[in-house]
Amino acid sequence: ALEKKVAKSKVGEKVGLPCCHEIPSSESLLNYRVYWQKNTTEVVLAYSKGEKISEHERYKNRTELDARNLTLWISPVEIPDNGLYQCVVQHLKFSHDSVVPRVVCDEPVTLFVTADFSEPNITAVVTARSCESTEMVVRCSSHGGFPKPKISGVLNNGSLEWNATWVSESSLSPYNVTGKLRLNVTKDVNLTCSIEYNGFVKSTSLLLTNTNECIVPTMPPPYNVITASSIIFIIFLLAITLAARYLPRHVCSHCSKNQDSVEDDVKESMKPHKISKVTSETSSL
Repeated sequence: ALEKKVAKSKVGEKVGLPCCHEIPSSESLLNYRVYWQKNTTEVVLAYSKGEKISEHERYKNRTELDARNLTLWISPVEIPDNGLYQCVVQHLKFSHDSVVPRVVCDEPVTLFVTADFSEPNITAVVTARSCESTEMVVRCSSHGGFPKPKISGVLNNGSLEWNATWVSESSLSPYNVTGKLRLNVTKDVNLTCSIEYNGFVKSTSLLLTNTNECIVPTMPPPYNVITASSIIFIIFLLAITLAARYLPRHVCSHCSKNQDSVEDDVKESMKPHKISKVTSETSSL
């Protein structure tokens, strides 16, 4: 089995796709035909007897061929360059007035193109609150990257699954990705969102806080305090009741005694003086 050749590049960089044949120092490109094809259907670049005979319009002014090791150089790399390429090399043997080609190389090489995604952006919208928890909808989004990414998350060191959606004009266009999930937060937690693509990872973290606004009820007084307060209140009511009954009688009784004493004095003063009468009678004798 042939070893699969792989080349990797980011958008805007220069990449070389290795061929399966190298021209010996005793020969030159004049003795060969070289075809670089993509997906075995479209010719990217072709040389015959040292001369360029074909170049795809989309690769025009972006490709070069190494005359010795037949590497295909592409610069700057674009997202549509991603895919499978084929290097086909024919050795030309000249015999009298004819040329006899012989295939010496026909192997594939895969180019993986990467476009960086933006830093993930995390937003959280609170949908409900209670004394124990805060319900929220969390979104993580990133855009402008390639290839189609994987979105993953970590919540306080535990993995979580996003409800993800991807948007792209085609399979060879930049992707936008958005992950969504609903959380019931009972305490402050740290959420991390990661975008993974072609071995690259971009991550962003956000602290999610439990923003409940409960009023903690005051604790009732102990039973002993309630009992003592009740006893004091009952005694106070009894004291008021007894005072209301006792004081009016006491005052009225005192007033009656004083009135009787006054009346006695008046009566006494209106009685005739018996002593004076006796004295008069005694004198006449």
